[in-house]
Amino acid sequence: MTDTAIAWDTYSRQRPERRQRNARGETTWFNWTQYPDHGPGVELIEVGAGGRVLDLGCGKGGNAAHLAATGARAVGIDVSPVQLRAARERWGQMPGLELHQAEAVAYLQETGETFDAVYSVYGAAWFTDPARLLPAVRERLRPGGRLVFSQRPPVEGCYGCQASYIPRGPDEDPLVVKRWDYEPPVWEQLLAEHGYMDVRAAVLPAPPGPRTVGTLIVSARA
Repeated sequence: MTDTAIAWDTYSRQRPERRQRNARGETTWFNWTQYPDHGPGVELIEVGAGGRVLDLGCGKGGNAAHLAATGARAVGIDVSPVQLRAARERWGQMPGLELHQAEAVAYLQETGETFDAVYSVYGAAWFTDPARLLPAVRERLRPGGRLVFSQRPPVEGCYGCQASYIPRGPDEDPLVVKRWDYEPPVWEQLLAEHGYMDVRAAVLPAPPGPRTVGTLIVSARA
């Protein structure tokens, strides 16, 4: 497999910057899906002002910045220096926001902090073995704290550890990283086996139009 920091640095350079405002004219907002201005928002996390929240794979920082703007204490981690540089350039002066370069499980195992919620939007929860990630998250959640993550639904028949390809130049082989794909009932079973409660997993349909791939959203409580 490709070194993950190199892979996500490459991915970051291919992604457009977050818009300056969303469809409602807001300068910060929360988006769980791959489509702009679609689906639920920060209410899934159930954390208000003063709550401590961890973003696993924060990318360019937009979701974590929105939480900080609402008064939460938001920590974003990512393995990619390029992603974090973009996050710091845009959001680095946001009060209540911390950004760190770290691998998800290593950070969870090394930090002494606990959190009211841990979330991942197409981030580390998709690209980390759940056998390692789920117990590590649960150890850092306060009683009743929420774990919520979103990712693409699995391709039918392709479950478990899969290869995810990040394209490069026309004469270069793509970079390869691992991801973990399961159907909603399997995610519910995995989380329950690791001691989570109130587990829910479902696919949110794509918005109207030519796009057909929905978004898998999974939530649970410690």
